[in-house]
Amino acid sequence: MSVKAERKYLAHYIDVNPLGDPSKAVTDTTNYIRLGKDLEEYTENLNPDVSTQKNILGENNVIHNGFDVSSEVDPFYVRLDNDTPEELAEKLMYIANERLTGTGTQTTKVDVLVDSTGNVLWAYREDVVIAPSSVGGDTSGVKIPFSIYNDGGRVKGTWDTSTKTFTPASDQPDDSGDGDNP
Repeated sequence: MSVKAERKYLAHYIDVNPLGDPSKAVTDTTNYIRLGKDLEEYTENLNPDVSTQKNILGENNVIHNGFDVSSEVDPFYVRLDNDTPEELAEKLMYIANERLTGTGTQTTKVDVLVDSTGNVLWAYREDVVIAPSSVGGDTSGVKIPFSIYNDGGRVKGTWDTSTKTFTPASDQPDDSGDGDNP
């Protein structure tokens, strides 16, 4: 008997360490924060680049040129812990306030699917660019929604849910020089 997987078993983590600091590249020191506290929905949009053409024989030719993956995190509320914004909110506010582009907006994201007992079924890490889209909100609270643009370097691996650590699969290339594929 098959059962639909509950949405809570698909997790998405953003490494906040390199965010907001243009002098800091994605490093082997990571601090992954799980998305979802206020989200009722989160979807990674694959945006496939597909076209069809008819040839002179009247046949359809389908051309698939890949994907342009992105996602929206909206709403994302600024939460305070002892009057200090949580780390991801603080980094997003800094990116927005300083109007950062480039390396200060680059990090990694890990997508993980676990089963109902917590066993990791699969995990993938990919380089991403984070771009806040607005700052403000209504009486429900301060919001800073943002977009995530996947930027390549996707690798399969394992995920340790207790330490929030990603390890590339042994058959994956590791060309970062830090022992943790970018």
